[in-house]
Amino acid sequence: MEMARYLVEAHLREGRPVGELAAGHGVHRSWIYKLIARYRAGGTAGLEARSRRPRYSPTQISPAWAQKIVQLREQLTSEGFDAGGQTIHAHLERQHADVPSVSTIWRVLKRQGLITPQPHKRPRGSYVRFCAELPNECWQTDITEWRLACGSEVDVMGVLDDHSRLCVAAKVFARAKAADVVATFYEAAAVWGFPASVLSDNGAVYTAAPRNGRCAFESELLSLGITYKHSRPYHPQTCGKVERFHQTLKKHLHSQPSAEGPAALQGQLDRFVAYYNEVRPHRALARKTPAEAFAARIRAEPSHNGNPVHRHYRVRHDKIDATGTVTLRYRSRLYHVGVGRAHKGQRVLVLVADRDVRVLTAEGEVLRQLTLDPSRDYQPLG
Repeated sequence: MEMARYLVEAHLREGRPVGELAAGHGVHRSWIYKLIARYRAGGTAGLEARSRRPRYSPTQISPAWAQKIVQLREQLTSEGFDAGGQTIHAHLERQHADVPSVSTIWRVLKRQGLITPQPHKRPRGSYVRFCAELPNECWQTDITEWRLACGSEVDVMGVLDDHSRLCVAAKVFARAKAADVVATFYEAAAVWGFPASVLSDNGAVYTAAPRNGRCAFESELLSLGITYKHSRPYHPQTCGKVERFHQTLKKHLHSQPSAEGPAALQGQLDRFVAYYNEVRPHRALARKTPAEAFAARIRAEPSHNGNPVHRHYRVRHDKIDATGTVTLRYRSRLYHVGVGRAHKGQRVLVLVADRDVRVLTAEGEVLRQLTLDPSRDYQPLG
């Protein structure tokens, strides 16, 4: 304003020509004439800087659209879901034929102060991504912990399809055991089919390699002809998709009332998985839902089409107890095989090939031969 007042005063009071003032101060003559006109109309106040914003902008977003964007942002955020510009755009497209662009939505959010700058984040181009080509080509699985309202912690097991990011299983356990992992895997396979491979970390329920053995989950995958892969120790990025799924899940759970028990938490998980699979547009899938991506291509299958080709063999030296039984473990569960009280205290050799069991004497006589029934703890004679 000081320069504008100086130029006006120099012309009106000193009588200096407008052309001389414009050339001497590096401004255009038309601007000095505008200043003189504004001064004569409004005095010194007329020289105040004015907004250069246009009076009318035909391409500006309407207040109604801006209100819808803000309301949808608040709704998604309150429910613990992703509420970025692309997600809001995908939701609006399902409700309206002509919606604002993603960049316009981002501008509305920024104008409302709803965008938090994150300069510390790495650029997308710095990440090396990998993704399975087909659904069921690879499943990722992991177990994370969650705290209930009473303060106790439970395990949440998640299983994710690598290609489509479809959540094929999300189960709550007081403490996840090897038998729970196997049961959850078969439940998921009954709905979505068996995968060609599985990727997990090195948790005790997933592998017994550190103990120089083979756990129940490894035995089942081997018998089904499914390739089993493990991440490098202390490198969770290998299982990054299921790790990121658990992060999204926990963000949602934090926005919900704390579950009183495992059953209530399981209900929250089921509702979230239904939304995640069927409704939520996924950024890595060009804003398609995981269910749409899973159904878009043919599914991969195990290399042996689910036919058992490998068996888990064991040789045990045991002793028949006072009740005439021998105890053995199968899929992390104990079973009691009846041999007869007449043989109590006798030393025996137990040959196990998966569920095929033979109990022999030291001389090689077969005392009992059976196929283990997993539904019964006690395997009776006859």
